[in-house]
Amino acid sequence: MDKRGALRALGAATLACTAALALTACNKNEQPKFQGVDVTGAEYAKDIPLADVNGRRRSLKDFSGKVVAVFFGYTQCPDVCPTTLGELVEVKQALGADGDKLQAIFVSLDPERDTPEMLKAYLANFDDSFVGLHGTPEEIAAVAKDFKIFYKKVPGKTAGSYTLDHSAGTYLYDPQGRLRIYERYGAGPQVLAQDVKALLG
Repeated sequence: MDKRGALRALGAATLACTAALALTACNKNEQPKFQGVDVTGAEYAKDIPLADVNGRRRSLKDFSGKVVAVFFGYTQCPDVCPTTLGELVEVKQALGADGDKLQAIFVSLDPERDTPEMLKAYLANFDDSFVGLHGTPEEIAAVAKDFKIFYKKVPGKTAGSYTLDHSAGTYLYDPQGRLRIYERYGAGPQVLAQDVKALLG
């Protein structure tokens, strides 16, 4: 090969290497594709300044290093709440050895009936690691507003038999405590598990 041919070969090899490096860099910068609604960078749902069943004030920072799933409901909910909590149990099981890297948080929208004791007993039916949060009506209203959660009391036959209409989605935070995904109710445990795995990397 003459000198000119060698230079052309070197140039082609350099170009190929540059292209390969650029492609690798692009792949590294690709954002994960979520099954749920990507809300990365949203300026709401910043924290959960409420008390757990032991009276301790909690924050998302308490769960650093885990994917946090935040769901709003009430213990006497007939369908949406137990379905969602049951799905979170399935997701935790599907994660296998990484199951302890998922933290489910259930925020009660029913301060009148959901006492700490009631919350603790209710969540024990699903998973002992699930955290229940409660507060005064004013505290709950403030947190629900920040999370864009709708809820409304629907009167029953007696004063204590009311139900609550409420938003039914689940928020997912990454291990750095950043809000990333909104999962619509009914997406199913497979979708939830895929997104949790994506956040865990």
